[in-house]
Amino acid sequence: MAATALAPHLRPRKQPRQRRAHETRARILDAARAVFEEHGYAHGTTNRIAEAAGLSVGSLYQYFPNKDAILVELVDAHIEAGTAAVLAALPDEPWEARPLAAIVGPVVAAMVALHADGRELHRVLFEEAPRPPDQLARLRAVERDLTSMLADRLGAHPEVTAPDPDLAARLTIDVIASLVHRIDTDATSAVPDDVLAAEITRLVVAYLGAGSS
Repeated sequence: MAATALAPHLRPRKQPRQRRAHETRARILDAARAVFEEHGYAHGTTNRIAEAAGLSVGSLYQYFPNKDAILVELVDAHIEAGTAAVLAALPDEPWEARPLAAIVGPVVAAMVALHADGRELHRVLFEEAPRPPDQLARLRAVERDLTSMLADRLGAHPEVTAPDPDLAARLTIDVIASLVHRIDTDATSAVPDDVLAAEITRLVVAYLGAGSS
């Protein structure tokens, strides 16, 4: 996402041009992931992030004006990682030749695995990070593309009896994303990741084959 599309207080201050600047920016983002994972949003301060990155806070401010600007970058990276995980988990061959659970299951498992590392970080990204309008628009565009692709494939699958493939695709994406975010990022949840993935898969497959009754 272009920095100029963001409100000024959420724009990165320096767009790296040299390798060293790229590396410094990457160090800040890596440090921020660790700090937000350990301390959460409220105590994930720029001072802590700078210290974890081995920089002065003044050096950090040359790249990001505040921690919310860093979080915007981390959310962008999360959107890209989630999209890549879903696309990598989907089969290449014709879907109608595979059991529905064998299509849905790997997607759910990939999303659970993505969130199992850094649960507190993902909770911060999901619940507390700022959502600039341009970033929301980008997320909605990704969701629309995935929904359109999924609707086309579901409409041709013999196990799918949901009456509206477009709505079924949208609900499938929303259910998987919401349940994974809510449960897998809950530090108090006692649900093992493999059990969570299996149960979400069972729920989605049952819905898709439930028909119009």
